[in-house]
Amino acid sequence: MELKDLLKEIERNFTENDKRMGPLFLLSVLSEEVGELNRAIRYYENIEEEISDVIFITLSIANLYGINPENKIKEKYLKDPNKIKNKWKDIY
Repeated sequence: MELKDLLKEIERNFTENDKRMGPLFLLSVLSEEVGELNRAIRYYENIEEEISDVIFITLSIANLYGINPENKIKEKYLKDPNKIKNKWKDIY
């Protein structure tokens, strides 16, 4: 499934509920899921599930604002990958 199709499915199934809960609620859920991903990586358990949760909530937030992050990801990270690599070179 492509990202645009995934966004459509999220919109069809969850947007009404997401609008009712609001962006701050979704942000708090995202924060919780990032914490769970942190633990999953530290203990090397359920990483796939936790990454999926983070991506799902992030896409739900994008959907709430009518944003398709695909173009921005391509523009920001894939247009000049060396720029991103060099940004972090002093850290590793």
